[in-house]
Amino acid sequence: MKADVGLIGLAVMGQNLALNMNDHGFKVAVFNRTTTVVDEFLAGAAAGSEVLGAHSLPELVASLRAPRIVMLMVKAGEVVDQYIDLLLPLLAAGDVIVDGGNSLFTDTSRRSQALAAQNILYIGAGVSGGEEGARHGPSIMPGGNAAAWPIVQPLLQAISAHVQNEPCCQWVGDNGAGHYVKMVHNGIEYGDMQLICEAYHLLSEGLGLNAAQLHNIFADWNRGVLCSYLIEITAAILAYQDTDGQPLVNKILDTAGQKGTGKWTGINALDLGIPLTLIGESVFARCLSAQKDERIKAEALLPKRPTNIVNGDPQELIQAIHDALYAAKIISYAQGFRLMREAAKEYQLSLNYGEIALMWRGGCIIRSQFLNDIKKAYDANPDLENLLLADFFADAIAKADAGWRKAVVLGVELGIPTPAFSSALAYYDGYRSGRLPANLLQAQRDYFGAHTYERVDKPRGEFFHTDWTGHGGKTASTTYTV
Repeated sequence: MKADVGLIGLAVMGQNLALNMNDHGFKVAVFNRTTTVVDEFLAGAAAGSEVLGAHSLPELVASLRAPRIVMLMVKAGEVVDQYIDLLLPLLAAGDVIVDGGNSLFTDTSRRSQALAAQNILYIGAGVSGGEEGARHGPSIMPGGNAAAWPIVQPLLQAISAHVQNEPCCQWVGDNGAGHYVKMVHNGIEYGDMQLICEAYHLLSEGLGLNAAQLHNIFADWNRGVLCSYLIEITAAILAYQDTDGQPLVNKILDTAGQKGTGKWTGINALDLGIPLTLIGESVFARCLSAQKDERIKAEALLPKRPTNIVNGDPQELIQAIHDALYAAKIISYAQGFRLMREAAKEYQLSLNYGEIALMWRGGCIIRSQFLNDIKKAYDANPDLENLLLADFFADAIAKADAGWRKAVVLGVELGIPTPAFSSALAYYDGYRSGRLPANLLQAQRDYFGAHTYERVDKPRGEFFHTDWTGHGGKTASTTYTV
């Protein structure tokens, strides 16, 4: 009997996806560049399953029924292109290649278009949920060649997470749409994690709470509006003890790693001119954490942070930090969805923002109760420009406003950095300001570079230049927007 799907790449995600597929009745053939890994997998985690092993790509492809589906779970970048080149001579018209890694969306667009010219169908599918999600049901965001979707839909929707019997996997759009949405998902994930870390920092360093107390706070928060996978695991982490009975979290080195998807999100936001400030600060916070040796030197040389005793009711301050976390989380998602809206225009993507929120409700790292509210906002207004303009989120942020500001002030007073809390608040205050100081900025640009400006008493699109010094002349610089 021929296999339904071939999977290449047996690292943690690949192995768990193969077992997930097997559990759902799909016959899977697997291959890994280091073929001993195939044998170890079949003798270990896949023992007793229907999974087939292949020791070469020709053997893998020959084991598949037509139209063949080959899923790549390999490192993004050149490795994906190398495998595509190796597979092409073995495949026939109408066969499907699915890239389930964290590929850059522009690479997916390029591959989809190039393979379509050779009658091979290509899908870039963002897969989120980590090891557990891959094994028991991830969120899957497929995009690429739409002709491939009916072929892979039964497989991908079966193995995805389900919420209220709805699969957390729907067609996202053509070319790199799936990987674009996954990229933004990962950017928001960076933001969520940094916000939680800032709350943890204020509670532990600012209020002097121990790990057991912090566990109780995060466990309590997980029963309210902050209910989410990341809050849940934060509570679990804070309760975990090392072999000596001490909290393990306190023994972990404070240098954060990253694989690049948050950086890609920030770079793309700059390219599109969208203020993605919170996610940008989240990426930079990881970069700063990596400068551990330099920070130790700075701590010894620079003045110590303030040590003034916190005044006020601890419970009120804990609630303020909760409110700051919730309000800033709203900003993070508002910025992320605003970025996707701009990308849809720039790259001609047909994105359904409510469906995207649904796909993120289960299986993925940022899954949360909060996403239901986003879905409702887009159901009420599919053309919503910004989540902050939806009544639910406008009201929620208004209620959290005072606590949010109190938490940021607490960080400033105690010298505890809150870049994500602070940048989110600055964005919020800027977004709701009908007038910003960019009038002075434009005057400066015109003064030194004759870059021109518009006037409030003239129609938009009419540009003016002033000879500020009296000897600068009347010639203006060319007007353009980067």
